[in-house]
Amino acid sequence: MITIKEAITKSELTAYIKFPFSLYKDNKYWIPPIIADELETFDKTKNPAFEDAEAYFFLAYIDNSIVGRIAAIINWKEVKNQQKMKVRFGWFDTIDDIEVTKALLEKVYELGRKNNLEYVEGPMGFSNLDKVGVLTEGFDEIGTMITWYNHPYYADHFEKLGYIKEKEYIESKFPFANVKPEFFKKANDLVKKRYQLAPLNFKTTKEIMPHVDKMFDLFNESYASLSSFVAISDTQKEYFKKNYISFINPEYVKFVEDKDHNIVAFSIVMPDFAEALKKSKGKLFPFGFLHLLRAKKQSKSVIFYLIGVHPDYQNKAVTAIIFNEYYETFTEKGIINCFRTPELADNAASINLWKHFYPVIHKRRCTFRKELS
Repeated sequence: MITIKEAITKSELTAYIKFPFSLYKDNKYWIPPIIADELETFDKTKNPAFEDAEAYFFLAYIDNSIVGRIAAIINWKEVKNQQKMKVRFGWFDTIDDIEVTKALLEKVYELGRKNNLEYVEGPMGFSNLDKVGVLTEGFDEIGTMITWYNHPYYADHFEKLGYIKEKEYIESKFPFANVKPEFFKKANDLVKKRYQLAPLNFKTTKEIMPHVDKMFDLFNESYASLSSFVAISDTQKEYFKKNYISFINPEYVKFVEDKDHNIVAFSIVMPDFAEALKKSKGKLFPFGFLHLLRAKKQSKSVIFYLIGVHPDYQNKAVTAIIFNEYYETFTEKGIINCFRTPELADNAASINLWKHFYPVIHKRRCTFRKELS
């Protein structure tokens, strides 16, 4: 018999977070999260996402053993401002038993119906900066700290339960050796001269901090036209500054300024923390933080996390300046491999941006949708 219980206390939420550690204990491609970070993400008193969202965390049990988990989420900004009558689900994991999946999803349906919502979509987090999608291809590729990994049967369960694919995402990779400066050097010089632009580089995290709020403002402007985009609030900016900026090598943050020192473009690249997180086994202490610090400084693989360009400068080759700066930094650092975070498969403009680097699609993922009757 399957029993569903809400995880509320710290010990229950810790069990919720630790379930994938046992589910994937023999899987070399799954990357563990930092348990303390996940606890803070689920803490309604600490995570500002809860200002505009509500979430409930459920565990499935068979014979007192945990066999699955799910988060039921409503992003009220999305519902009220965009009229998307959607209940989300995320942080979903289960054994290969469709009845467990069915029982967990029923808790999501209950939340949706209670609030007169029309459909369910997932897996996804609270906002656009959270992890998204169930993996459908690339199960033999190592995960990253900013994506979910899952078994192949997850998608099978959803399809058998009447779900359809809603959004499809691709992840690509390319060796840094593919990057030939002749594709952006000339454009870099022309764009800087024509629009009076200049790159802004950093050596320390302290140097970045005064610019972070402006970066998030530009992030909101850059992505505002996307139908699924929900803007980042001021309190969320502070939260991300506190929790994530320290993970980034400051030399991997690039800004482009105009002559009045307004930021017109930015990019964030993350060191690849996958192996460091595996060694840390979900804990920062006693040695986990040392593995992460070493990866931050020494990883030869990088992940292009975000690129944002002000609407007034889109389609004006401003990214040539960013690519030129990264080329110089990555050459100096001896970077070997470059990875892209999930991007919408139908985002032709974004995909076209990378074509001269000959990227190879190595993973696909999607969100699934089902109408609430």
